[in-house]
Amino acid sequence: MKLFACPHCSQVVFFENVVCERCNHALGYEPTSNTMLALEKSDDGAWRSVGERSDGASWLYCSNYAFGVCNWLTPASGGEQMCLCCRHNLVVPDTSDAANVELWRKMEVAKRRLFYTLIKLGLPLQTRDEHPEGLGFQFLSDSPATGDHVMTGHDDGLITIALVEADDAEREKRRTSMGEPYRTLLGHFRHEVGHWYWDRLVRDGGALDQCRQTFGDDSQDYGEALKTHYANGPKPGWQNEFVSHYAASHAWEDFAETWAHYLHITDTLDTAGAWGFRVNPKVDREDVLTAKVNFDAYGADTPMAQIADSWLALSSALNSLNRSMGAPDPYPFVLAEPVIQKLGFVHDLVHGRVGDATAH
Repeated sequence: MKLFACPHCSQVVFFENVVCERCNHALGYEPTSNTMLALEKSDDGAWRSVGERSDGASWLYCSNYAFGVCNWLTPASGGEQMCLCCRHNLVVPDTSDAANVELWRKMEVAKRRLFYTLIKLGLPLQTRDEHPEGLGFQFLSDSPATGDHVMTGHDDGLITIALVEADDAEREKRRTSMGEPYRTLLGHFRHEVGHWYWDRLVRDGGALDQCRQTFGDDSQDYGEALKTHYANGPKPGWQNEFVSHYAASHAWEDFAETWAHYLHITDTLDTAGAWGFRVNPKVDREDVLTAKVNFDAYGADTPMAQIADSWLALSSALNSLNRSMGAPDPYPFVLAEPVIQKLGFVHDLVHGRVGDATAH
């Protein structure tokens, strides 16, 4: 993710900021131009952009701004109350409960970062009103009264995220009990949306045969595959072919896991580039862990090999820094060559080099 600056005073600001700490102007993110705007309230109740390169346009905050969960903007003249991100919400938590609102806020922080990347890559983002299988989100809680237990997952464009996943302690408990090296809200969003893009770009985008050559036969019974996975454990030697043991359970999960990792990698490299990162260990005699992140990780013309090589160096550095702080590795994975080839397929898919480019 890029670094932002307040257009009024040039102070560095961050993606979730709603006010500039230097000049005290209100801030809002405008997704179509990928800019943070400095704002002043107008007499008509809208907000007017001010500062460098401002055209004085009028904006409204997303209606979810009132709950403290969103800082995205929508044009005052457009008639939309929801921003490009929040209009995909179908069910949100009960806002009369302050604890629920805080969990929802964490959900929206992760979801907005997901959408930042999807918009940056120019990927389709139909809502449920625009397409029968459009992308929609529901954030649900378990029901002690009925015994209903919410499962995070995807069903024909409807993505369900269990609200309890926003509770850090509960999510860590689940991560440990399921033997997962990594479990985050952003990871959930990136994985589940991968299933939706399999439908849009692979199934409906003319890329099914090519995808099967890379990820295997998706027509195998999905339910039985998951039963086998949970009953027998991960496939022996999965590390040589898959990015995670869960990816080995079925071709659909392999695609979704690889998709999520592609988003992890490109967004983190983009952030590293914005911060001017250069990894150059003095003991690295063969430049295996050396990289200067001075390229466009989201760019269609950036080779997958360059992305993978730079990621090896950067993720090794990030893991080492975390270990110095006594914290877990932020990227506890090893990318075998077959996994890099799968990431290359996703790279080509999102940039229209696989399947029907009109699906984008």
